[in-house]
Amino acid sequence: MHDTADLIAETYALDTGPWTLTPVTRGALGQIWKLSGNSSSWAIKELLFGCDEEQVRREAALRQAAENLRIASPRLVPNRHGAHVSHLPRSSGGSYVKLYDWIDGATADASDPDILAWFGRTMALLHKVGEGTGETPSSWYEQCPEPADWKDLHKRIHQADLPWADALGRFIATSAAELAQWVTPSEADDLVTSHLDLQPQNVLVGVNGPVLLDWDNAGPASAERELARAIYVWSGRNQTNIDSARRLTRAYRSAGGRAEIRGLQSFSMLFATDLNFIYVQAECAIDPAVTAAQREFAGNQVVASLRRLPDLAVISQLVAGLERRG
Repeated sequence: MHDTADLIAETYALDTGPWTLTPVTRGALGQIWKLSGNSSSWAIKELLFGCDEEQVRREAALRQAAENLRIASPRLVPNRHGAHVSHLPRSSGGSYVKLYDWIDGATADASDPDILAWFGRTMALLHKVGEGTGETPSSWYEQCPEPADWKDLHKRIHQADLPWADALGRFIATSAAELAQWVTPSEADDLVTSHLDLQPQNVLVGVNGPVLLDWDNAGPASAERELARAIYVWSGRNQTNIDSARRLTRAYRSAGGRAEIRGLQSFSMLFATDLNFIYVQAECAIDPAVTAAQREFAGNQVVASLRRLPDLAVISQLVAGLERRG
């Protein structure tokens, strides 16, 4: 790994080494490494499934606009050629990588009133700076697999004899259809360019306060639906704390956020992303073109996701609780 570390350092015009790469955490689409040397550290994101350079452009543009509003985030550092993503040679793995500031801190505590207030303000600022997009949201946020797609996938999972095949079948027969009925296209006048992955695990609290990470998904989406998804996630998912939901919503509105929760239809983005995530991870778990480690990771993601599916009854109670706000 030393050769790869030195190559990345050279690509980004960092100081002379020696440099070392240490694995930190793995996400659905990328591996995070810590690049260390000469008393400095950087975060490397290795993109495991290729790179959409237009998506990287959106990320860089939104992050810069957010920085102008004093929303703290790690810099996305350009390489020596001015590009925000670099393609390593095959001898170093052949991956695409991005370089960020390394941030020391603890994962945000979603029960902390100050963190909830910060997050509500931050989301409102993002929605304001992202107003007026003419782009169309990705189908990831607007559509979900059809019954025939699920049937075919379940057949292939059974043929692969994976231990969670029956659990997937029960999900397909019940929750998949129940959630899918609420997945619809967004209204054009509600679209903004935003972060689209606003979860507590993407916020670190360092010595200078909260820092928003992981801007890879930046793009167009419904402000209402991003707000609804964030309220559900930050207020405890199916263990909803209505006081937390109200505090976040008040902070969002006080900072000028204009989106409103109107009912279960506001959670379309939540349902679409959860359904699509299970589908693509299940497909990856039987994909011979990826590594055994990637297939195992994907299977574990399916099992974990099936255990934390959104509960429509809980979300209905959440909506009612927000409507009764003081």
